[in-house]
Amino acid sequence: MRRCLLTLFPALSALTLTVTFTACATIGPPQPPSLELPKAPTDLRAARKGDRVILTWTVPNVTTDRKTIRNLGPTRICRGLETKLTQCGVPVGEAAAQGNSSAQASSTQAKNSTSAKPSKQKVSGSYTDLLPGQLESDNPSGFITYGVEVLNTDSRGAGVSNQVRVSLVRTLPPPQDFGALVTSRGVVLKWTNDVRSENPSATIRYIYRVYRRLEGSQQETVVGEIAVASAPDLEITDSNFEWEKTYEYRVEAVTVIAQEKQAALQIEGDDSAEVKVFADDVFPPVVPSGLQAVFSGPGQKLFIDLVWAPVADVDLDGYNVYRREEGTAAVKVNLGLVKTPAYRDENVASGRRYFYSVSTVDVRGNESARSEETGENVP
Repeated sequence: MRRCLLTLFPALSALTLTVTFTACATIGPPQPPSLELPKAPTDLRAARKGDRVILTWTVPNVTTDRKTIRNLGPTRICRGLETKLTQCGVPVGEAAAQGNSSAQASSTQAKNSTSAKPSKQKVSGSYTDLLPGQLESDNPSGFITYGVEVLNTDSRGAGVSNQVRVSLVRTLPPPQDFGALVTSRGVVLKWTNDVRSENPSATIRYIYRVYRRLEGSQQETVVGEIAVASAPDLEITDSNFEWEKTYEYRVEAVTVIAQEKQAALQIEGDDSAEVKVFADDVFPPVVPSGLQAVFSGPGQKLFIDLVWAPVADVDLDGYNVYRREEGTAAVKVNLGLVKTPAYRDENVASGRRYFYSVSTVDVRGNESARSEETGENVP
């Protein structure tokens, strides 16, 4: 090309020739075509619940030669009893191709340029495998290994991902009669213990775990745990909630496996049916006790002082004081709620006997029954 330019234009100046030489391109050696093999995932995770194993991973967006993936095929689900899977063998299932929209959008650019940058957008893949019942046992050392292999559209892959091991210890079924009852001391959760079996070994134990979720929220709170024992009826009381809200409760059996030098391995069983509860506070505080009445008055204005034991209810708003005379009905004498466990009645007259009782009132207006009466004479 340079020779042709000099032949055709011999009169060009030195400056022109310099520009001409600089503009000439150098063609490098041809690049081998990409095999389009998706890079194997390195973040495969597994969570077991009952006889289901939920696998999740990040779908690769580059090939083994660091090119942007244009089209993905399905993902093979690999499972085996060996400690390490050297190859997938016969897969136990397939996850459908997970499209990476950013990678697909750049596919046209990738066809025309070998320097197209891989997409940074992450796409998650998932698959739920059902464990065969014959594999589950009471052997705490039994495990199964999982891996995945992401394929291209030609059903070729770069190999098995990182691998995860899942315990094969059996889990217990959830209670079938799980129920809830709102009481003054909290939400009482009850169920029948259908298992009634001892723990299979010193390494394995079973517990029931109860969860609470506020309606409309995804966040769950553990209400409590109780060991699976031979007792036919079990219950847990939830007192750490807010009144006048709706909650949903569930219970599950958890298999706990003790491990040396590691935290115990916990495998959740299936959930019971959810129970919905509206925590309506229609329960009054406790009835006051220890009411005493003392007259004072000689040389001053007549009055009767009342004192009683304070009530410790967290939602207590105050007290009402009631008075009556012989043969009459009790009448409330305070205009507003009394905030402390004491009251002075100055509306008394000489030569009469008065009977007093007090009640408690909570922040929602629930009033307790009245305390035992106490009487006092005014000379």
